[in-house]
Amino acid sequence: MVALRSSHDREILRLAVLALGSLAAEPLYVLVDTAIVGHLGRSQLAALGLAATVLSGLFALFNFLQYGTTAQVARAEGAGERRVARRLGAQALWLSLAIGLSLALAVSLLAEPIVAALGGEGETGDFAVTYLQIAAFGLPFALIAIAIQGYLRGVSDLRTPLVYIAAGNAANLVLELLFVYGFGWGIEGSAWGTVIAQAGMGVAFATKVLADARGDRSPRRRLLGRLLTFGRPILVRTSALYAVFVVATAVVARFGDAPLAAHNIAFQLWIFLALVLDAVAIAGQVIVGRTLGAGDAERAYDASLRMIWMSVAVGAIFAVALLAAAQILPLVFTGDDAVIEQAELLWPIFALMQPLNGAVFALDGILIGAGDVRYLMWSMVAASSASVALALLALVLDWGVVGVWSALALLIVVRLATLGPRFRGGHWLVTGWS
Repeated sequence: MVALRSSHDREILRLAVLALGSLAAEPLYVLVDTAIVGHLGRSQLAALGLAATVLSGLFALFNFLQYGTTAQVARAEGAGERRVARRLGAQALWLSLAIGLSLALAVSLLAEPIVAALGGEGETGDFAVTYLQIAAFGLPFALIAIAIQGYLRGVSDLRTPLVYIAAGNAANLVLELLFVYGFGWGIEGSAWGTVIAQAGMGVAFATKVLADARGDRSPRRRLLGRLLTFGRPILVRTSALYAVFVVATAVVARFGDAPLAAHNIAFQLWIFLALVLDAVAIAGQVIVGRTLGAGDAERAYDASLRMIWMSVAVGAIFAVALLAAAQILPLVFTGDDAVIEQAELLWPIFALMQPLNGAVFALDGILIGAGDVRYLMWSMVAASSASVALALLALVLDWGVVGVWSALALLIVVRLATLGPRFRGGHWLVTGWS
């Protein structure tokens, strides 16, 4: 029996609500792009789906810059190592800048083969390449914003990221409408609007962390090494997850533009809802990291259990809402009858995944906050392998978009089956800073 109230609720809700604003705002960049570009034509919408898969995957792939920084900074704060926490923020800045510049060069040079590998052809492929080559300019700024959000969450400052990201989203919306419809730049205008908004946010986050660091801004090998050591298993874990999304998109692309466009609509909404659910996971990273750093394993476990049930409840609400809006939501993004028909096929799977997503995302945040990243890595590899196998089978047997979304559902089921026992076993309850 789950209690209606808990002593942990106030802190969980405070952190989760603040995290919710910034988390929900992040995918709005892509949702705004999808809504604006979707009315330019089917080829543009399908192209955006290909480009968004690459960009969303890169942001997810390097989210160890954010998650690893949050967990390490929160643990340092809990252990009373506040100067170390500030230094970790500066190290996250230098690390994200180096990775972002490298990625920008790689994406700009490899846009054509990347799109071809995802099945982009003809006009759709050309639009996707154009979008990626422009979007590459925003990658260094976007990764800086991701990393410094991790630092600010670790010191329990979730208000600053919310302000910066809200301002960036507002700028993105205005710029895209101006460039796409005012100047008639089409899909190129959508890409440039996003790049400029990302640049503004990146500069704001960098300025904030450098001000906090004061005399501790210079690169420090030991702390950089700690972030990288902690981040490697998260990178592998996220790479395995990204492989699932890449294979899913590549398989759908081979069924035609209409299934690909429908998949893009549902996938972007899935990402949006996933990040909303992840608000509780962010609270988990902060609370678990801080309480374990302070040596309080019992409080860490009790708060974590509460967060899991709260996240499942939110996921159930999403499931009901999505099923009720199944005939309405796709119309926001497209008026194409073939795309809408494909969206209707996958919608029940998409909706019913949400409560399971809630449990999995909460467990993920809790174990990251605890530093149990090696187990997370191997459990994700197992789940991703099963999902990819089913997606490829869907291609061979021509199961269409339903088969691909069944593979995505299998990913979540296997993850829950591996993370749940780990949580109950308590092996992740390791206290202290060092």
